Amino acid sequence: MSLPIVHHPDYVAALKPGHRFPMSKYGCLRVALEARGLMKPGGWLAPAPAGPGALTLAHDPAYVDRALGLTLTAAETRRIGLPATAQVVRRARLAAAGTTLAARLALDTGVAANGAGGSHHAGPEGGAGYCVFNDVGVAAATLLAEGRVGRVLVIDADVHQGDGTARLFAADPRVFTVSIHAARNYPAEKAASDLDVALPDGADDAAYLAALAPALDAAFAAARPDLVFYNAGVDVHRDDRLGRLALTDAGIRARDRMALSAARRRGLPVVGVLGGGYADDPAVVAERHAILFEEAAALAA
Repeated sequence: MSLPIVHHPDYVAALKPGHRFPMSKYGCLRVALEARGLMKPGGWLAPAPAGPGALTLAHDPAYVDRALGLTLTAAETRRIGLPATAQVVRRARLAAAGTTLAARLALDTGVAANGAGGSHHAGPEGGAGYCVFNDVGVAAATLLAEGRVGRVLVIDADVHQGDGTARLFAADPRVFTVSIHAARNYPAEKAASDLDVALPDGADDAAYLAALAPALDAAFAAARPDLVFYNAGVDVHRDDRLGRLALTDAGIRARDRMALSAARRRGLPVVGVLGGGYADDPAVVAERHAILFEEAAALAA
């Protein structure tokens, strides 16, 4: 069985030249996956944009109305760090729907991945940190509302704490959130995940994996999930522009294998989402993101 991969050309939205967010990495990832034979040219599974009904399962309806109506305040736009354009909002709606579609595919096949997503700074009240809508939050809330799953585990391995996801589900015992991140990185004010593992600056492959293994065991024991979301941000890389950790490509591969295998050996479906990754050359970031898909494909085979 091949790995189900969700993708849409409009995961890329136009930004001004020199913008810090490497938007073109999503297109570069498609090229990288096609080169690896993991995705046939034009053969991706494409979502339709998430509608207001799905988005308001995770976010304040008034915020959703402003985002969809392109009437976000200047302060909201600054917090997000992306322009409030129709393309950017469409991209966020597609990413949310893409993670939901990938979750449905994982429930059917065991493992699936979205070629975007991991927008974990968007919280119940609105967006932040390059995140307009919280795709994992929307997907988890949708499947819970439908009764497709009863309990969900979110494993967030992005270098930045998954603060928005933690706040989205802080009062929902059906969702267990775990975040392993750089202690001194964004956001300055952390939320309270169900399990937080804060790492010191410069933590390398060995230190990271030594912290991740027991965190995964504890999370699975506490969560007893029906479905697992895995945010595989590659901003943990030692060369990442916004990271403070020191993982190598091999360390990221070992991390992804450990997290994905922890779900699959328990017989649980797992959904991979991209998360962050920042460099001057987006193709370099895409190569790092491709590791998730290689490891997920090995489990899907």
